[in-house]
Amino acid sequence: MFNRSIGTSGSLRSALINISGVEQRKAVTWPSQIKWSVGARCVPGEIQQINVKPQTKGEHGLPKRRVDSAFVARAGVEGDFNVYRHEERRDDPDQALLIMPIETIRELNSEGWPIKPGDLGENFTTRGIPYRAFGVGKIFGAGRMRFQISKACDPCDNLFLLPYVGTSKGPGFLKIMLGRRGWYARVLEEGQVKTGDRLTEENTASASD
Repeated sequence: MFNRSIGTSGSLRSALINISGVEQRKAVTWPSQIKWSVGARCVPGEIQQINVKPQTKGEHGLPKRRVDSAFVARAGVEGDFNVYRHEERRDDPDQALLIMPIETIRELNSEGWPIKPGDLGENFTTRGIPYRAFGVGKIFGAGRMRFQISKACDPCDNLFLLPYVGTSKGPGFLKIMLGRRGWYARVLEEGQVKTGDRLTEENTASASD
């Protein structure tokens, strides 16, 4: 049942919304598209919350729980386990981390979804950097570690596990999450990170792995 995802091809400026069984297209202006630079310098953000979920028999991977600090290895955050990443993706390094801005969570809250940090399975809940600023290929540093955005995460029916979603609201929730599911990242440099650490983008023209 789980891990069937919805692709994100095509324009994400419109969302498919089902109203009374009739599909309509409604233009969406993402707040995360607001420019976030001051002059030529990027405004830094921060790690608002670090989230992990250890491998626990009989439990699913959502939601993840908050920890104050963690060591981030090439394979991901120590103490975190993701069945899909491990068994289906063979610990793909391009899926070592999942990043989600708190601004996007609040955007979803305003639409009636009671999402809390960690609910969507993100390892880092960030603050101060808009969703679109985490484009593929961009490199960020936090604490003593560095990571590079590898690809967007597509919504899948693992989200049905959330108690306020379930199978009845699941299909509609997947549509709502298109273009807002978070960003996967690979770890370039291992290191410790803690809540409140400054999150800054590197100049990719001069940065190297």
